[in-house]
Amino acid sequence: EVQLVESGGGLVQAGGSLRLTCAASGITFDGDEIGWFRQAPGKEREGVSCISSSGDTTYYADSVKGRFTISSDNAKNAVYLQMISLKPEDTAVYYCGVGWCTVVGGKVHYGMNYQGKGTLVTVAS
Repeated sequence: EVQLVESGGGLVQAGGSLRLTCAASGITFDGDEIGWFRQAPGKEREGVSCISSSGDTTYYADSVKGRFTISSDNAKNAVYLQMISLKPEDTAVYYCGVGWCTVVGGKVHYGMNYQGKGTLVTVAS
């Protein structure tokens, strides 16, 4: 059974930092891309960042570029999202997924075969 479990969300003040972790089991990342996407209340789901299974290629939405860093540890079957300089507009449930992704026009486009249940990030102003 494939499981993706996100952790690390919480409440933080604007300007603060959080590190999200996506722990995968029942799947390896070979050939897939692993990504983070988010959904804010009343808004559509938005691709945030993706990384290739080799870790060589990363993609970021313009809205988070320079503030968020995605990384992976294949030995631990985990992907991380380091978030700094958080803004209230970053408030959302953050999900990780395994599938494909790319960036077009500053937006991350993705298709996920598997996804986790999400972790809530709340940024207070």
